[in-house]
Amino acid sequence: MRAVLIVNPNATSTTAAGRDLLAHALESRVDLTVVHTDHRGHAIEIAADARRDGIDVIIVHGGDGTVNEVVNGLLGQPGGQERQTALPAVAVVPGGSANVFARALGISPDPIEATNQLIDQLSARRNGAAWRQIGLMDCGERWAVFTAGMGVDGDVVAAVEAQRAKGRKVTAGRYVRVAVREVLASVRREPRLTLELPGREPVPGVHFAFISNSSPWTYANARPVWTNPDTTFETGLGVFATTSMNAWKNLMLVRRMLSKKADIKASHLIREDDVPWVRITASEPVASQIDGDFLGLRAEMTFRAVPAALNVVAPPPQNKADLG
Repeated sequence: MRAVLIVNPNATSTTAAGRDLLAHALESRVDLTVVHTDHRGHAIEIAADARRDGIDVIIVHGGDGTVNEVVNGLLGQPGGQERQTALPAVAVVPGGSANVFARALGISPDPIEATNQLIDQLSARRNGAAWRQIGLMDCGERWAVFTAGMGVDGDVVAAVEAQRAKGRKVTAGRYVRVAVREVLASVRREPRLTLELPGREPVPGVHFAFISNSSPWTYANARPVWTNPDTTFETGLGVFATTSMNAWKNLMLVRRMLSKKADIKASHLIREDDVPWVRITASEPVASQIDGDFLGLRAEMTFRAVPAALNVVAPPPQNKADLG
């Protein structure tokens, strides 16, 4: 089995010792090539080369941004023909700050435990087990693996990336502080979004929208944050959008999002699960994000569920109560 280990040395929680230990653990089990990323978009290039070279598995040691680049390198532009050919499976050993994708797959956030899980899955594959297949989100200009958003979600991501560019460490606490600031700043803004879903009239007056491909939506340290608990990698997309920025209403909503029961409802909330597509238009361009990376300002985006788009090296699907 031929494998490429893509390491992002700048990811939040990767260390030289951890990278060496991971490579050593894998070398006796696969024909391994190790490549370090050294610029934004580098993982896209490495993954595209691995696809052309017929590599069996790409192992990502980095954060969600590196995973997203690998998936886009493998599949190419949405709507292209790359998905019709045999693609390498993708494995993840978490090395970022949130590691939402890996954790939603049931992979441990601890790199050592995740390495043990990976070795077990590779052994099962050699014994005839099939790779797990998951759906992805076609966002038009690129693929998302677990989430996308327009509005305040994009504002938060842009602000966090600006702080990262200044050399500040990205932590769950920093995300929370930035999110509170951006939400408060948006309270007095007029809603700019219109939401379109299959089989219903367009909904204007939307302040922000999150589109999910899995659940939880994110994590606050070890605590899962839910938007669409019934959305999984094996279903359609989840939609979470609000028509009010009232502070009290949204505080109550956040409490539900952090609840272990994950009972997500509110009078100002539009929430749908297992939808095949979502279209969002804006009266003027708004901040947008894909998998926690700032995309830029967009006035219109369409998100489509693409089932069984990617093979992953991961445990079978878990019940949401087991996550965290």
